[in-house]
Amino acid sequence: MDLAAVTLPLALAVIMFGLGLGLTPADFRRVLARPKATVVALCCQMLLLPALCFGLVLAFGLTPVLAVGMMLVVASPGGTAANLFSHLYGGDVALNVTLTAVNSVLSVVTLPIVLNLSAQYFLGEGTELGLQFTKTLQVFAIVLIPVAVGMYVRARAPHFARRADRPVKIASVVILVLIIAGAALQERGNMLDYLRSTGPVALALLVLSLSVGYWVPRLAKVERGQAIASCMEIGLHNTTLAITIAMGILHNTEMAVPGATYGALMFFAAAVAGLFLRRATRTAPSAPAASESEHP
Repeated sequence: MDLAAVTLPLALAVIMFGLGLGLTPADFRRVLARPKATVVALCCQMLLLPALCFGLVLAFGLTPVLAVGMMLVVASPGGTAANLFSHLYGGDVALNVTLTAVNSVLSVVTLPIVLNLSAQYFLGEGTELGLQFTKTLQVFAIVLIPVAVGMYVRARAPHFARRADRPVKIASVVILVLIIAGAALQERGNMLDYLRSTGPVALALLVLSLSVGYWVPRLAKVERGQAIASCMEIGLHNTTLAITIAMGILHNTEMAVPGATYGALMFFAAAVAGLFLRRATRTAPSAPAASESEHP
């Protein structure tokens, strides 16, 4: 467990540094330029999804620790993989970058709130699993500092940042796979029981996240490309962060299982959602599609 406390934050720092390499201050200023799509997506991710996840863990009867672990997943911001899937399926990648940047900053505040409230509800008053002030500072350090360093490197050495972007993204995927494998290995004796418990909840949460991420913006009259970006951003959580907090900061491997389960399923679910959205785009009437393109 001591090894996890060291290696997991370092691994996450690499991922967040890679995120920072792709960000500029303009990504944050873009919120003012397109507030509607950004605000709708952030409200879905930070308010609606935790409520839906809370209902799911109660409906499926998860054990208290696994329930907190699932709430930890839904409280984590979108991951860099959302940018890739958004690009593949016609989403507004600039909006993805903006949402990832803003949500990563806001999660330093919102994630401890969701985790503390979940721990108090499922584990009882006075639990020691909540993120207290010193552990909140750890979350701040492993989330924002690497992002800030990555942004600084991009500003000072843009050519290096462009060269490093692809290798760091590949390393991020490898790291995620290794972290999921490590969590599964540590809990291998209970893994089948955990998968039976968390698999259906994770799958239901994925379907809800991807659906909410697309249809709520569309109902709010957000154009299709931005809705696809929102769909991927809200569906693809930063499960590495959730697992790192569970294992590396809270020292609870069981709590990391929902993150590992969700991380193993989300790429498949996002690919299926993307194919569905692409087919829906091809069969949509040409007139509305044309009118949407006039309003970026």
